[in-house]
Amino acid sequence: MPAFSQMSFLRAVFACAAFLLLTPAARAALPIQHWTQGNGAQVYLVESHGIPMVDVQIDFDAGGRRDPLAKAGLAEITAAMTGKGLVARGGLPALDENQLSEAWADLGAGFGGSAGSDRMSFSLRSLTDPELLARAVLLAARQLGEPAFPEDVWLRDRARMSASIREANTRPATVAGKAYAAAVYGSHPYGFDTTQESLAAISVADMKAVVERHLQPCRAKVSIVGDLTRAQADQVATAMLARLPQAGGPCAPLPPVAEVGPLVAPQTLAIPFESAQAHVLIGQPGYKRSDPDYFPLLVGNYSLGGGGFVSRLYNEVREQRGLSYSVSSYFSPGLHAGAFTVGLQTRPDQAAQAVEVSQRVIARFVTEGPTAAELQAAKDNLIGGFSLRIDSNRKLLANVSAIAWHGLPLDYLDTWTKQIERVSIADIRAAFARKLQPERMVTVTVGAVAPRPQ
Repeated sequence: MPAFSQMSFLRAVFACAAFLLLTPAARAALPIQHWTQGNGAQVYLVESHGIPMVDVQIDFDAGGRRDPLAKAGLAEITAAMTGKGLVARGGLPALDENQLSEAWADLGAGFGGSAGSDRMSFSLRSLTDPELLARAVLLAARQLGEPAFPEDVWLRDRARMSASIREANTRPATVAGKAYAAAVYGSHPYGFDTTQESLAAISVADMKAVVERHLQPCRAKVSIVGDLTRAQADQVATAMLARLPQAGGPCAPLPPVAEVGPLVAPQTLAIPFESAQAHVLIGQPGYKRSDPDYFPLLVGNYSLGGGGFVSRLYNEVREQRGLSYSVSSYFSPGLHAGAFTVGLQTRPDQAAQAVEVSQRVIARFVTEGPTAAELQAAKDNLIGGFSLRIDSNRKLLANVSAIAWHGLPLDYLDTWTKQIERVSIADIRAAFARKLQPERMVTVTVGAVAPRPQ
């Protein structure tokens, strides 16, 4: 198919994808198939035959939690640099970054890497036409296992990233976020910050070492959603991992990463900054994604600060006192205890009052939990909005990969609404009491006078 007509066809497919996808109710009932390959890779598949497309995500335990402090940012940089060119190997030619980009454009497919705090992820989207898919899988396998990591490109990108960091450090939101992460996480890698100094310490050799050490088939969790049978999906997974370093047996365990330590005392950081708005962050370490309190905390936080206009924090801080245009709270659970955070912006002269009100609302909610009306509103919204979590292949893939990564039950999506329905006020009160200690939270204010102690 000529490149122009192929891309036109792809645009037409994407335009009608929402119409052709299975209904949310049917999607939730789709079984997640799971098996382990001979190379140790774990594969998770949802067959979705509504459109001739497939989405694949491969996750490795190679995220930021594996970065050395002096080389913070290594995982994210390594993932990005896999797209900057390929080495010549196995009779296939080398490709520079422009040639690699053009190769993906010619296929009408997409592939890329990224890294978060816990995992390094690589995602492929392609039509399932046999010829196109085979070429896309081969190119993805090369980008995974044979990245060139060109030195000149890294030096160029490093200069750009350093300039971006310098510019970001002039913004109050950046200053607040960095101070908050350092205070909440302490020495844990979740709080590491990519700096100009850490960028300067990262070399091409470091990136290659990440691939050799962490990107092995036996460490891969492969999630697939799309128009493939189990046999076809197994072939795709095998081919995509074929050019990675092979362990030659079971993977040696990676060294453990210490848990996030609890806060032992409250900490207040007031950072002077010339800005029209003061930026405020309040919080502490929260919980792991595998924690059995996940659903009570999810439902409860909707009432506390995750529900936008109907949340307790919004009502007390914005509606009743006009202290902030918006205020919200959220948990960030991961393999370790991600932070619970309340965030808002306000006039510098109102910052102290906004902090006091927010702290009071948090403490009361931890003690009392939501009202019956708040609980019902939270359940109605979460259950009513569930279909939006799985209304496309990409969203469904994100859920499947989360199930794979965190070891959740394979029927997790089928039982999600039931888990929400059974949460009680007592469940929320007990879960929040176990996880949050309002008297020991971090409070960061950038751009205002120091808030008064609790």
